[in-house]
Amino acid sequence: MRIAPHVRRTPAIEVDGADFGAPGATLVFKLEFLQHAGSFKTRGAFNSLLARDLPAAGVVAASGGNHGAAVAYAAMCLGVPAAIFVPEVASPAKLEQIRGYGARLEVGGERYADALAASERYAQASGAAQIHAYDQFATLEGQGTVALELEAQAPLLDAVLVAVGGGGLIGGMAAWYAGRVALVGVEPEAAPTLTRALEAGQPVDAPAGGIAADSLAPRRVGSLMFPIAQRYVERTVLVTDEAIREAQRALWKTLRIVAEPGGSAALAALLSGRYEALPGRRIGILLCGANTTAVRFD
Repeated sequence: MRIAPHVRRTPAIEVDGADFGAPGATLVFKLEFLQHAGSFKTRGAFNSLLARDLPAAGVVAASGGNHGAAVAYAAMCLGVPAAIFVPEVASPAKLEQIRGYGARLEVGGERYADALAASERYAQASGAAQIHAYDQFATLEGQGTVALELEAQAPLLDAVLVAVGGGGLIGGMAAWYAGRVALVGVEPEAAPTLTRALEAGQPVDAPAGGIAADSLAPRRVGSLMFPIAQRYVERTVLVTDEAIREAQRALWKTLRIVAEPGGSAALAALLSGRYEALPGRRIGILLCGANTTAVRFD
């Protein structure tokens, strides 16, 4: 695995389901927020940079924040120039990270789609290589290594709950599991990208709002992941912003884990009852990001 020297093998922990309203079930949290740059995105970023010969102009990426931080981190480690374009909804924590890794940062536009358009113009003018957040094969391959690790750490799972934005994570994981585990995509009600795509039979535009808009609201899922999702994602469920906030609070109260809204969305499905973990079942829950300033230490 080409990215192995550059990424962390993040731990998985077993938790009594009763602690999160699912008595009799076992929950296995994959702590991917402990990854370099604070999210799973670092896997795809390194794989994308290492898989090709890069131009002198370096790389450019559009991001709600986490992918930008991951590309900036990978570029810093590999000595490659990086330019990152983010929308105005990007959180201050993520902007601070990107700057700290030495990348050129451009903030503008209301949503991810605006940042993507700006990054494409930059790539055309500069010759920089585009590192897409979710719609490139190298990205899908990198994100899929989360499933490779989780299957080794917890080989007897009945299902895995995964937050969905553009679909790079669940697409990569679905390609690895290939139906051996029931994958359930979790999306905010305000950004139902995969849900709308599955209903339409193809990627289509969806609303792009809500509390997790900086990580789970790209407008539409990627074309590369979609046929994989059609085949191997069991279903999607939608959660409210308040359910996501409650998941953040529950993680802090019970496990002292600080997770960003997008990183907590998978747990929100369980806490809100949109997904039911039956007694005797072993359910994987991916905690995929922790780039937030929403915590106080007194």
